[in-house]
Amino acid sequence: MTNLSVNINKIATLRNARGENNPDLLKVAADCERFGAQGITVHPRPDERHIRRDDVYKLRPLVRTEFNIEGYPTEEFMELVLRVHPEQVTLVPDAPGALTSSAGWDVEANMEFLTSIVERLREAGIRSSIFVDPDPEAVRAAARTGADRVELYTKPYADLYPTDPARAVAPFVEAAEAALRSGLGVNAGHDLSLENLEWFHRHVPRLSEVSIGHALICDALYLGLEETIARYKQALA
Repeated sequence: MTNLSVNINKIATLRNARGENNPDLLKVAADCERFGAQGITVHPRPDERHIRRDDVYKLRPLVRTEFNIEGYPTEEFMELVLRVHPEQVTLVPDAPGALTSSAGWDVEANMEFLTSIVERLREAGIRSSIFVDPDPEAVRAAARTGADRVELYTKPYADLYPTDPARAVAPFVEAAEAALRSGLGVNAGHDLSLENLEWFHRHVPRLSEVSIGHALICDALYLGLEETIARYKQALA
């Protein structure tokens, strides 16, 4: 069973454009769960251009499935997640002003830092996931930090999928197999869509979770949120 976690950052972006509470982020999160999503993902950034710190606190008592908070582990971010206590924290290497995640961690170069962050999360009873490229060496390094999972950065897969699906998915299969041999769970995210998700899910072994935001919200503009979530879950069936 692969869980679908809906990233609601784009809902917050739309709300913030007018400075009011439309769309209502909390209602959308609840509706995603009601329509069958097994998790809610947020990525609060320092400039609060989409998800705000206050949103994270308000979401915590409302999320009934699995709450996943992504972010670069500054001390401010760590203070937030340790107070909110989500089920999972996904550590990403984004610079503060990054538009979106564009690469996984160089885990070896950041081993000491990541190990200390993972240890703090473990002591708090929070599952940790490290965002990595589909590279077995990076995966094995992530295992040495003591992390519980890796999240595979899937934009390279999405870019190549239209022309060569088999070659696109091959490194992700290899990385997932390395993760499983190292005792890590496997998550995936970035540019997964209704076009490419089913193939990815069919080939990548024992995929625990996909986190999808941009494509899912774009599809919902045409299909409606309930139908969109149903179709993504069907792709994971």
